[in-house]
Amino acid sequence: MMKSNNGSGEEPRGLLEVRDIVVHYGRIEALHSVSLLVREGELVTLLGSNGAGKTTTMRAISGLRPLTRGSVWFEGREISCMKAHVRVAEGIIQAPEGRGVFPGMTVTENLEMGCYGRKFPTKAEHREKLDWIFDTFPRLAERRSQVGGTLSGGEQQMLSIGRALMARPRVLLLDEPSMGLAPMVIQQIFGIIADINSQGTTILLVEQNAQQALSRSDRAYILETGTITREGPARELLNDDSIRAAYLGVA
Repeated sequence: MMKSNNGSGEEPRGLLEVRDIVVHYGRIEALHSVSLLVREGELVTLLGSNGAGKTTTMRAISGLRPLTRGSVWFEGREISCMKAHVRVAEGIIQAPEGRGVFPGMTVTENLEMGCYGRKFPTKAEHREKLDWIFDTFPRLAERRSQVGGTLSGGEQQMLSIGRALMARPRVLLLDEPSMGLAPMVIQQIFGIIADINSQGTTILLVEQNAQQALSRSDRAYILETGTITREGPARELLNDDSIRAAYLGVA
């Protein structure tokens, strides 16, 4: 095990742990000693407004943004210096902000791209996983031969999540899955996320839709201008007057 560069020597307490990470863009410090913990089987939300640093946190966890200080731990090992593609092979899988579907590929081909770096042991297991994706997302099953660029926004979000699930994640990183979607579709997407979690997938969710995220999560962290300002049980935060005023427009 690599030595922690935060100097604590403390053993990780969960499946995924971020310890006091600092991230810069040039001279601008985007994250200021951010720490969070995701235990196996949990659905944890990182809640914050636009520009709070949520996507930067996800990019740091997935290895797409280098750390200035601090450390990231996964399954009891420090992975701070691990390349992004190796983290994917280890099971840290992200459905990115903006969905990122391949517009000229069919739904099935998009899903197949999800397991590019995470090969299945047998063809039978591969087929079983693909069938499960189509059972979880019936709309995708109906459009399996349709190219991704012609899908609606909600369908593309389902495809993005389905593609990530094809990689058999140990922890699934979801970045703003509600962005740009109609309220009815948002409710459907969050219902699917909760169902996926109930079946055993560990999820770290980045969101600014407080009502949907907090009502379905186990725990949550509030991120404001690069700093974690609150953390606790999601239901407790949902009922907190200051959180409701800031994120739900309820005084």
